[in-house]
Amino acid sequence: MPGLRFTWMLRYQGWAFCTIADDHGQAEAIASDITYGPEDLLDAVTSLAQGAATARAEFEGEPTAFRWFFERDGTHTEIRLVKAPDRDSPDSEGSVIWSGRHSIDALARAILAAFHQAVSDLGSDNYRAQWGRPFPASHIETLQIAAQKIAEDQQTLSAGQTRFVAIRLESLDRCSSAAASWSPGRRSTPG
Repeated sequence: MPGLRFTWMLRYQGWAFCTIADDHGQAEAIASDITYGPEDLLDAVTSLAQGAATARAEFEGEPTAFRWFFERDGTHTEIRLVKAPDRDSPDSEGSVIWSGRHSIDALARAILAAFHQAVSDLGSDNYRAQWGRPFPASHIETLQIAAQKIAEDQQTLSAGQTRFVAIRLESLDRCSSAAASWSPGRRSTPG
């Protein structure tokens, strides 16, 4: 599965540039601070991590709109980044500029890493000054909790699978031993 990468960079007052990429391609989306784009994206990914079948987020690019569509498929999600002429445009008028299929865990980790890097580079006060709003710490924390739950569930599943394989191998081993000691014409008598 190709590695998923995401960046969130504040370049100008009130403007963020984000890149989403994997081994198949990349795209850039622009977000203006006139809407709650980062919070919207974090909430969408959190809802997926908590089990939602679909999620959606939008960045206002003044006038362009960048729409994120997520569709769950088990532990993975189909991701589409769509560029629309403006925020009032119906979804059918947009064009897909990037798409990919990745685990929800990988998506959550990539998004979290990007926001952690942004605040690490700027600090909370400079982030607020540059973006015009505080760093979305509560949204980050909620996503971190949901991502941690995914990791715990994966560990539990992995441990359960390992136990199943061990029991199955033990059972096969007993069958092999029984087959090796069996001889034609020999009957077991109830005892």
